[in-house]
Amino acid sequence: MSEVIITVRGEHENRIPAEVSVARVSVRLDGPKREPVLADASTLSEQLREELQALQGTGAVTQWSSDRVSIWSDRPWSQDGKRLALVHHAAVGARAEFTDFAALSEWVTRVSEREGITVDGVSWELTPETAKATERDVASEAVQVAVDRATAYAAAIGLTGVTAVEIADVGLLSKPTPESGQGSPKMMRAMMASDMGGGPALEFEPQPIVVSAAVEARFVAR
Repeated sequence: MSEVIITVRGEHENRIPAEVSVARVSVRLDGPKREPVLADASTLSEQLREELQALQGTGAVTQWSSDRVSIWSDRPWSQDGKRLALVHHAAVGARAEFTDFAALSEWVTRVSEREGITVDGVSWELTPETAKATERDVASEAVQVAVDRATAYAAAIGLTGVTAVEIADVGLLSKPTPESGQGSPKMMRAMMASDMGGGPALEFEPQPIVVSAAVEARFVAR
């Protein structure tokens, strides 16, 4: 037995405490007259901007953004198929990144009690620096799992060494060919997913970020 081609899959994941919480809220109002609807939406939007600016000043919010007020009108249909009176709608969205989760809970609870404001969601994230470092580490560990697995397979059939000829994201590994040993390893990309936490009382609990990587690798064992 001169050499054997071994193809394996390596996986690894880490759970990292969330560092940033992204809150998304929106103002949505409607009514029979355009001016009051626009005025009320503008007032609520200005309140949100003032609060987020103040929170940024304390360090609880790292950055935030707010859309301009959008307003449009339509004539809805009644259940018997008749056109109703004109209705005017106004909407504006805001997004804020919190690093102080207690301040997040307090702010979301406060704004959700205002008529016309909806909390659209809260997501948990890592800072870009932590995400990049974690993805790199998890990818490296996934490759090491593949190496260890291939080494174990080789040992089971009496071979002592393995040499990587291909490494790729799952699904990207080429089919075996006589020239496959000429390919160079390819780096994988780790995927990150986050879950939204929260309960009926709007007390948001940070959820860990799962950073995972999976690779396929082909080795020559001798």
